Amino acid sequence: MAKNTKYIFVTGGVLSSLGKGLASAAIGMLLESRGLSVTIQKLDPYINVDPGTMNPFQHGEVYVTDDGAETDLDLGHYERFTNAKLGKNNNFTTGKIYDQVITKERKGEYLGGTVQVIPHITDEIKQSICLVSDDADVVIVEIGGTIGDIESLPFLEAIRQFRADAGPSNVVYIHLTLVPYIKTACEVKTKPTQHSVKELRSIGIQPDILLCRTERYLSQEIKAKIALFCNVDADAVFTAKDVDCIYEVPLVYNQEGLGDKILKKLNIWARAPRLEEWKEVVERLKNPRFEVNIAIVGKYVDLTESYKSLNEALAHGGAANDAKVHLQYVDSTMLTEDNVVEVLSKSDGVLVPGGFGNRGIEGKIIAVKYAREHKVPFFGICLGMQMAVIEIARHVLGLEEANSQEFDPHTPDPVIYLMKEWYDERTRQIERRDEDSDKGGTMRLGAYPCELEPDTFAMKAYKEEKISERHRHRFEFNNAYKDRLVNEADLVISGTSPDHELVEIVELKDHPWYLGCQFHPEFKSKPGKPHPLFRDFIKASMKNARK
Repeated sequence: MAKNTKYIFVTGGVLSSLGKGLASAAIGMLLESRGLSVTIQKLDPYINVDPGTMNPFQHGEVYVTDDGAETDLDLGHYERFTNAKLGKNNNFTTGKIYDQVITKERKGEYLGGTVQVIPHITDEIKQSICLVSDDADVVIVEIGGTIGDIESLPFLEAIRQFRADAGPSNVVYIHLTLVPYIKTACEVKTKPTQHSVKELRSIGIQPDILLCRTERYLSQEIKAKIALFCNVDADAVFTAKDVDCIYEVPLVYNQEGLGDKILKKLNIWARAPRLEEWKEVVERLKNPRFEVNIAIVGKYVDLTESYKSLNEALAHGGAANDAKVHLQYVDSTMLTEDNVVEVLSKSDGVLVPGGFGNRGIEGKIIAVKYAREHKVPFFGICLGMQMAVIEIARHVLGLEEANSQEFDPHTPDPVIYLMKEWYDERTRQIERRDEDSDKGGTMRLGAYPCELEPDTFAMKAYKEEKISERHRHRFEFNNAYKDRLVNEADLVISGTSPDHELVEIVELKDHPWYLGCQFHPEFKSKPGKPHPLFRDFIKASMKNARK
């Protein structure tokens, strides 16, 4: 481990979805506001090697980093709240840890010894933490799952050992727990927190700080009671109050004095927090002057966690235009030619997000057609861009059976297809793939360069000729149809790879704002620095609303 690096381990108890990811991100933001550099790591207890092949209904969004790692959605929170540059070493799962240990065993690196959870698995976990230790003054490590789950025990044992390895003054354990308010009794209950801490202490970890998730601020009497029964300092119990806007979380923590306590525990001297700009962002998000309605036409609309970064990027784009963005989730499987006008007529802009599989595809194409014909601002992301190309090929070029090979391998007009061979700008080598390749192996993942054309929506948004954006897709725009789409359907190819072989952005000229991009711009949007495409999409949608 790096010399002088400090470590914060964040665990959660009582129940899942308390907000450990947001808590970790908010702590990182507070430390950065004091001039410290941070990095944040997520250790997930599930056996999948990564979330790349997991159903969004179960796991939510798959967040992609610049280096092409498919990671947990909490890494999105980490990057939106802080300036940390995250990658593959910032997310480890049980599957990934065991895979690495088994690989070492097969290579004979354990010299014929019996491979066990302790010390081999726990040592591998500790080594994974050390991989990011050189990047920052403070490493924040979030442990997924809930205390008491059997899956997370190896991770908890590893971080228990870590304090002895790094030194007690270099490690802080923060436990996020629930203090529910019982309306019928008109009081908060501390027993769930007591039991959660008891469970944590039973495996050898005494929390240093407690973050109590609750509906209202805790009184000093309640905090003192929790401190007494959980064996923590009287000033180490903090209210993690519910907030209207997630970006308020660091402000609540700062008001409670959490940052000061962390610095004291880690023996760090740092400046006072500088939160003025962050407060301004929160104010813009909470009290905008205008409103705009955006329809998100997708197939994961029953679980909005599937579009976590997308939703946040839209909110950022709204804040840049002093507008509250109201989201209308439209199930594409239910959208038809007969009901599309009724469903989408109240929306000022239409967004078709990414996804995989053919369920709901025709509904998305119907939504794209509606936006094109009715001159409604349209934003297609990844699969949404491909839907735009298919829609134009069918209804403007007259290629009625145009499709993607993903949905119809035998389509006579594969305007979107599986490119069998292409030059990878990041690896600087020729990549090959086919239908039998592993799912992840056939995808273009991570940051790739893109060159923009002048006098386009893209150029007006970015205001620079060369950009870099993150990808997560398998199929590409088929260049065999480029000339016809450009010359006969007035499609504008406004962004391509530097060698011009990969189409990255398409537009329509005779439209208020119509843009489809092959990448995922939502992954690079921050509350204080909204992504330019989302900013301009919301701006165009607001103009449409005023008509």
